[in-house]
Amino acid sequence: MAILTKDEAQAILKKVLSYSKSDECEASLSGSVGGNIRYARNSVSTSGMNEDTSLSVESRFGKRAGVATVNVFDEESLKKVVQRAEEIARLAPENPEYIPFLGPQTYLPANAHFATTANIKPEFRAEVAGKSIELANAKGLTAAGFLEDSSGFSATMNNKGLFNYGQNSGLTFSVTVRTADGTGSGYATRDFSDASKFETAEPSQVAIAKALGSAQAKAIEPGKYTVIMEPAALVANTDASLLGALFNSLSARPADEGRSFLSKKGGGNKLGEKLFDERITVYSDPNNAEIPSLTWDEDGRPREKITWIEKGVVKNLFTTRYWAQKQNIQSIPTPGGFIMLGGTQSVDDMIKSTDRGILVTRLWYIRPVDPQTLLYTGLTRDGTFYIENGKIKHPVKNFRFNESPIIMLNNLEALGKPVRVGGNLVPPMKIRDFTFTSLSDAV
Repeated sequence: MAILTKDEAQAILKKVLSYSKSDECEASLSGSVGGNIRYARNSVSTSGMNEDTSLSVESRFGKRAGVATVNVFDEESLKKVVQRAEEIARLAPENPEYIPFLGPQTYLPANAHFATTANIKPEFRAEVAGKSIELANAKGLTAAGFLEDSSGFSATMNNKGLFNYGQNSGLTFSVTVRTADGTGSGYATRDFSDASKFETAEPSQVAIAKALGSAQAKAIEPGKYTVIMEPAALVANTDASLLGALFNSLSARPADEGRSFLSKKGGGNKLGEKLFDERITVYSDPNNAEIPSLTWDEDGRPREKITWIEKGVVKNLFTTRYWAQKQNIQSIPTPGGFIMLGGTQSVDDMIKSTDRGILVTRLWYIRPVDPQTLLYTGLTRDGTFYIENGKIKHPVKNFRFNESPIIMLNNLEALGKPVRVGGNLVPPMKIRDFTFTSLSDAV
């Protein structure tokens, strides 16, 4: 029952609302089917499949709200989940940031679901793991990786007339390869909505080359260096990455309340100000062919193509409906993914144009230092290389860094062609004066 059609979802949601006695009621139904395979030390360790469908009901009496969930859908269970939500709502305190549910909305068509991903079988996952292990074994290396795929749906209906339904799919793969002596390590990650775009061997071959090239790394002095950042070093994980920190900070409320790099001293925010190199343009588009998403936010607001940063100028900030109403500003939902414009250079082109610098494969263990300047610290990992006179000269020991994406995006030397990573499209970057503060023995 994990993946329901539009008609099936609509029938359940209508039945739920028919049981409601509250002033407002909204029901959200979602489900997914997915599988995974994990391997380490050139051997599969776990594999599995998950199937789940759940219903969440929010009932409101005035400004009091209660939420209850259930994952069985017979008539009695549906009645009980509505009753629980109403019981909780009657006991809850009033919400000082109450906003009524949305009424009917108009959405762009959603194009985020692909049968190639939805139809993945265990044999496909086994083939991916097997090929990666085979390639590593052939070079006397050790591989560890994880492949996860899923296909799902989401539907919401309320008693104000709102209804939406859409399906999505996705595949994520990552692999780390180590040399036998443990001194070399390589990493690669790939993610797609459409599994037909995934090349099984390619990321493992990249990780293998990184591992072989990074063995017996030499220590060089920390300091400020020109760096070439591969996309996985910038935003492999949106919640813990330098560009992810920037993207997640494009929010109106923290800026207005003085908690953000976008806050102005004395009040207000920096919307409309030029804060980055003029080559920096960031936008989102739920129907982008490379990173499609559902065309509505969690609260039902329609997503459309929108520019966040244009030629270095902050153009828009996302916000909750409550804050938009309070501040009398445009209500802009969070996007499904961010797209940063780039250039035409490859990483190899950037290396050839570098007299002295560092190539960074990946950043890891990233933590905030100062949220108002977006200063972060973390470590390089899985392949860090010294560049001299336009060539990679030798691998170097990893560094700890202290850097802010605001400073980083004002020290641009070059931008490459954007690629998908972590559900976003970002280019490799060449950046001057990136700050490395100390060495790390980790590989």
